[in-house]
Amino acid sequence: MSGEVRPGDFIRLDETAARLGVSVTPVREALLTLRGEGMVELVPHRGYVVSPLSDDDIVDIFWLQGQIAVELVRRAAPKITADVIAELEWSNASLSAAVEQGQAHEVEIGEFEFHRVLNRLADAGKLAWFLNNATRYTPTRLYAVDPEWGREAVRSHEQLIAALKSSDVDEACRLMQRQFTDCAERLIAYRSAQS
Repeated sequence: MSGEVRPGDFIRLDETAARLGVSVTPVREALLTLRGEGMVELVPHRGYVVSPLSDDDIVDIFWLQGQIAVELVRRAAPKITADVIAELEWSNASLSAAVEQGQAHEVEIGEFEFHRVLNRLADAGKLAWFLNNATRYTPTRLYAVDPEWGREAVRSHEQLIAALKSSDVDEACRLMQRQFTDCAERLIAYRSAQS
């Protein structure tokens, strides 16, 4: 997704295993999974090659993630309490601190935890499961090291909290979708700059 490995690049089992410090078996299993998901293709007698990923593919993936997240926030909104607002505010403050301190790992955790509060509140286990699987394609580290993205995420969360406080479900849904649209736009711009 980040473009670190380009479409058409071959992924060598031995080299990848050595780079990751694992045996060839988990690499082979991972590549089989990625093949099933259309991320790599098997070229007979040559190995695995990275499949093309267009800007439209990125938009589609983030659109799907956004649609699921919007439905989760729509279901969570009627259950918002002062305690939930406090938890969201605390989580967003932690995210903000991690962004300002440049702690990429903590940024990843903070972003996940913020959305997890809403996803759990929605009480829609299958939707949350689908969202979690869809977000596996998100290059979270790419965003976590970008302070501009981090600050925008914090601002967006603040606006989302305000919408939830005022019971403006439509605005909360719009803001949630915007977060995913922003991520797609940033990823497309990043990949374009890498070309």
